[in-house]
Amino acid sequence: MNKKRYGVLGGDLRSAKLAELIRAQGDDVSIYGFEKSNFDISFKESENIDELIKKTDVIIGPLPCSYDNKTLNAPYHQKKIYIEEIFKKIKKEQLFIAGKLGEEILKIARENNVNCIDLLKREEMAVLNSIPTAEGAIQIAMEEMVETVHGSKAVVLGFGRIGKILAKMLNGIGADVYVEARKHSDIAWIRSYGYTPVPLNQLSLYLENADVIFNTIPYVILNMDMLKKVKKNCIIIDLASKPGGVDFEKAKEYGIKTVWALSLPGKVAPLTAAGFLKDTVNNIVNELEG
Repeated sequence: MNKKRYGVLGGDLRSAKLAELIRAQGDDVSIYGFEKSNFDISFKESENIDELIKKTDVIIGPLPCSYDNKTLNAPYHQKKIYIEEIFKKIKKEQLFIAGKLGEEILKIARENNVNCIDLLKREEMAVLNSIPTAEGAIQIAMEEMVETVHGSKAVVLGFGRIGKILAKMLNGIGADVYVEARKHSDIAWIRSYGYTPVPLNQLSLYLENADVIFNTIPYVILNMDMLKKVKKNCIIIDLASKPGGVDFEKAKEYGIKTVWALSLPGKVAPLTAAGFLKDTVNNIVNELEG
């Protein structure tokens, strides 16, 4: 791969670590959007976005790119950074890479002829990102539960990438694992791994005895009727992106402890997550160069 010029724009600690890893592999890196952080970053920030974009081939945005599809996810920047303003500055020959690019963002990109790639559409990134997510979820469970995860009844809702890795980890530390799934093929795989499969139409029967529930499904599955089945000392950890999978108001009303754990990789293992990001970015650039 030829030496490239990268710009890391906004994001959390893993974005800052990503910049360091890219520089360590011999490429040029500029950063912007971290002036409010207390990160130990050995970089001088670009004076403004125009300067960063002007001297880069690849602009790397945050993961997720945005929480409102309008402004960049840049929690350590003094002001809001509007995505449309960024895209108006990016030239056709440049590349913008970020995570979870919604249709609204892609529409703005098309209108401004910006070449965009969604990191989370890359299977290698999505799978590897599930590892720190699962570890972080178990860490929360250990901190919040009044008993050990070992020997507990743990219900995992969903058998996608995160659900698969989370169920494996829970099983590995001795939890009694129940996994909800819809597809017959997933039910078969769940059974083959030694977990207890939970068809959706039987979910309420398994919620009654759960000590901890992990949700990975990005729509409200734990609604009022389901929450009525959950015992008061059960912990619910929601890993799903907005709008989440829990009726949080009802859970609070029923006295059930909930934790909505978003963006765990950047919180629990930023350096590892940054390594996954670097490898995926390198894969993308190598593929585009042929």
